[in-house]
Amino acid sequence: MAKLRLGLLFGGRSVEHEVSLSSATSILRALDPTRYDVTLISVGHDGRWRLGAPSLPAPAEQAEGREVRLPAAPNGGSLVPVGGTELGASGDLDLIFPIIHGRGGEDGSLQGLLELADVPYVGSGVLGSALQMDKETAKRLLHAAGLPVTPWLCVRSRELTRDSERVAQRALDALSLPLFVKPANSGSSIGITRVAAADELIPALREAARYDDKLLIERGVDARELEVAVLGGDPLEASVPGEIRTGRDFYDYEAKYVDEDTELIVPAELTEEQIAEIRRLAVEAVAVLEGEGLGRVDFLMERSTGKFYINEVNSLPGFTESSMYPRLWEASGLSYPALLERLIELALERHSVRSKLETLFRSGT
Repeated sequence: MAKLRLGLLFGGRSVEHEVSLSSATSILRALDPTRYDVTLISVGHDGRWRLGAPSLPAPAEQAEGREVRLPAAPNGGSLVPVGGTELGASGDLDLIFPIIHGRGGEDGSLQGLLELADVPYVGSGVLGSALQMDKETAKRLLHAAGLPVTPWLCVRSRELTRDSERVAQRALDALSLPLFVKPANSGSSIGITRVAAADELIPALREAARYDDKLLIERGVDARELEVAVLGGDPLEASVPGEIRTGRDFYDYEAKYVDEDTELIVPAELTEEQIAEIRRLAVEAVAVLEGEGLGRVDFLMERSTGKFYINEVNSLPGFTESSMYPRLWEASGLSYPALLERLIELALERHSVRSKLETLFRSGT
C-alpha cells in the first residue's frame, strides 16, 4: 500500500511559536515511517512557509528551507514554490497535520485556507476552531447551553484606553476578588494575570491588551485544576481526567514549560461519580463549540463545593509526549502513535464526507 503523504505544519506567528516546535518534534518522532512520507512545513515568525528536511532529528532544528505556499484553491493538496522550479512529488500532500498553536493556527484562519485548498486536515473546522479560540465567545455559548462557567466580564482595549478607572470599577462592582484577567484569544497562559488587590487590576488589563484587543475578566475560584481529553467526531469520546498541581498562583506559562515541580497527575483522584460527570461535561462542551477530531477541556473544581466549572476548551492542545492531552489518552488505553493514527483517520473521514456534498443546485433533483 502506498504511503500517505503527510504535511506536518508547525511554527506560526503567534507567541506560542516555540510550543508548536516542541509539539511537532514529538509528532514527527512518533509517526510510522513505513506508513507516512512526511513533509515538514515550517511557518516562520514572518508568516512565510518553508520546507524542512525530514531527515533532520527535529523540526526545532530546521534551517530556513525553500519557501512555498498553498494556493487557496483546490489543486490536489500541492504546495507551490515561491520562485524557481517546481517541487515535484515532494510538494504533493494527501493530508496536513497542523500543530500551530494560538492566533493564526487554531483560530479558524488556517483552517479556512485548508478548506479553500480542499486538503484534508487534522482537528476542528473553521467555526469550531474560532469558537474554541475566543474564550469570551466560548463562555457565552457554554453558558447559553446550561454548562457551568465562572462569572465574567468582557472589555475591549479601546475602553481601557478611554477610561481605565471606569473599566476597573465596573469589574470590581460586578465580580469579587480575586480576579483573573486574560486576552480572549491567546494560549499557554500568556498574558494572564491573577489579580488579588484592586490596584493590580489596571496593570493586569494592560498586560492582557498586549496580546489581544478583547479582554476577559473572570471571578477567581479556589479550585483544583483538572483536564479531560476529547477525541472523535460523532460520537465524541472523553479520556480519564487528569489534575495539574503547581506551587504557583495558577497554571501559568512558567508552570507549564519551565518549573520542574509542576505535577501532572493522571488519572486524577476523583470519585467514580465525579469522573462520570466531568467526562460528560467535557463531551458536551466540545460539542457545543463545534469541536472535531481533538480537544482538551480545562476545568476548575471548586474546593469548597466540589462543583465543576469549564475554564476553556482547546482545539489544538500541546502535543509533546509529556503534554496532558496524549498522556490522558495513554492512561485511557490509547498510545501516542495510535492516537496520531486515529486523528489522521478522522481527518480523512471528515474530508470524504464533505467532498460528497453538492456544490451545484440542480432544480428538480
